[in-house]
Amino acid sequence: MLSLTKFSKLHTKASALIVLTITMIAIIAFLLLQSRMMIQGLSNENKTLTKSLASTSAELTALKNQDQVKINQQNTKEIQNINTTYKKAIATYEKLLDLKLVLKNTGKYDDILAEALNQLSEKNYSSADATLTLLTSQIQTEQDKLAPPTAGSALANAPVNNAPPSSGYSGQRVKTELGEFGVSIVSADLGSTRVIVDTASDGDCRDNCPVLSLGDYVSRNGAFAGINGSYFCPASYPSCAGKANSYDTLAMNKNKTYFNSDNNVYSTVPAVIFGSGFIRFVGRSSDWGRDTSVDGVLANQPLVLSGGNIAFGGDGDPKKGSRGSRSFVGNKGNIVYIGVVHNATVAEVGYVLKAMGLENGLNLDSGGSTALWSGGYKAGPGRAIPNAILFVRK
Repeated sequence: MLSLTKFSKLHTKASALIVLTITMIAIIAFLLLQSRMMIQGLSNENKTLTKSLASTSAELTALKNQDQVKINQQNTKEIQNINTTYKKAIATYEKLLDLKLVLKNTGKYDDILAEALNQLSEKNYSSADATLTLLTSQIQTEQDKLAPPTAGSALANAPVNNAPPSSGYSGQRVKTELGEFGVSIVSADLGSTRVIVDTASDGDCRDNCPVLSLGDYVSRNGAFAGINGSYFCPASYPSCAGKANSYDTLAMNKNKTYFNSDNNVYSTVPAVIFGSGFIRFVGRSSDWGRDTSVDGVLANQPLVLSGGNIAFGGDGDPKKGSRGSRSFVGNKGNIVYIGVVHNATVAEVGYVLKAMGLENGLNLDSGGSTALWSGGYKAGPGRAIPNAILFVRK
């Protein structure tokens, strides 16, 4: 028989063992619960990562399926549309500025321009382009209607006469293979006339250059006739910011000062040279040195007639291809002619001068700068200009 003492000891050991077992079971259960919770958390995280990965993969697949070349082409086309339409807006505005010089009320044209600018602001480039095209057409129509009055006589009813005047001024219509054109023209014999170039500036000028009216040039030189000179950048044009009233081509004025020599060393721009008893046309300014023995030099483009042959048939420039008043200087032997062909493109001027029997002809600035003087304005007065060609009696 177990003694009471031994039984008591056995009972104590058994109780301790039971407690230990229960404790271990509780710990294991806790660990299992924690493991399950961890596994569940990992599972949820895995689902989230899997979902995110699937979304990213889908985006990547969609990106791979995009035609990047097509997108780039579309972007390039849009940029081109923006550049083209904004440039067209500026060019149209400058045409409107030219019209304002001869027409006081341009309100309806201002409204059309405002509409085009609003379309541009809304990125509606096709509509803006169409509106600007309409405005350009209406401005041209208005200029065509205004051309006869600016010629100083009713050239629309003038008799057809292809012979240039032997001296002085004539307003006439000239018949060409392209049709009839009104011409305001002044002639002078170099035997009794000195042809000079006068400039408002005393030297090279890049911005905010001085300008004068053609009438002022005539008055201060005692000239009997004159015409506007080379292309320049009018201060009123937005595209002329930073180069207002400047010009880049070669010139030598009455004081024997050469202008823009540095940037005309290799120039292909034609030029006319006025000497004592002679006139010479060169196809490139670079063909002429810096001789100061002559009376005047002026470069501009294009040369429309050379040796009696058409020298310019057009170059795609819309300004040269539109109809307007076109100033020119030409010759036949030692007779010098300055004048304006009305309602003509630059290329058509060559045909007019050829039909009149001239040998050479150089296009001058036109549009709002057009001005011809012979005892008063026969065309213009146009805007103030940086240089002019003048007839002065010897």
